[in-house]
Amino acid sequence: MTDFKEISKFFETEFPLNQQGLTELFSLFTVQKHKKGSILLRAQTVEKQLRFLNKGIIREYYSNEEKEININFYVKPQFISDLLMFSQNALTNKNQECLSSVEVLSIERQPFFDLLEKYKCGKSFVETSFQKLLKEKGKQEFNRSTKSPEELYKDLFIYKPQWLQSIPQYHIASYLNITPETLSRIRKRTS
Repeated sequence: MTDFKEISKFFETEFPLNQQGLTELFSLFTVQKHKKGSILLRAQTVEKQLRFLNKGIIREYYSNEEKEININFYVKPQFISDLLMFSQNALTNKNQECLSSVEVLSIERQPFFDLLEKYKCGKSFVETSFQKLLKEKGKQEFNRSTKSPEELYKDLFIYKPQWLQSIPQYHIASYLNITPETLSRIRKRTS
């Protein structure tokens, strides 16, 4: 049986719906299980689903013909959709790949917004989600623009130790925009 405990916490603490609304919402989610290496989201496709990572590890990245650049990792239960593109029913520039077997809860865009409209909470859900997203994105952009790779690594060590424990080092190096060899030297200096 699928566990809705983590997603329930989000809606109960961040965005309260009444119990009937939550029951109806959860009945609309489908459970998707994906194997390691599966692609959940491809650039230049429309973000049509609101996805919640229930279990597993996902990397998010940009890519072109020459390289891939990791921009985020998801290792704990949380929403993983490109929320801006989901809300606008627009093409995303992001890719997402499973770094382990994952379990994702997903709901299609239209039934989700229909439910929010029914319970008169759609606008506040979107606004609350975007405020958090923009705050996090601004903080991340500032840090990546002003801090050295060594400082960024130390931040990961303090704030995201689960990344360092569960994500391959070459992906961490890509996230820091350095080579794996440079990451190895940084790790030696900071240990």
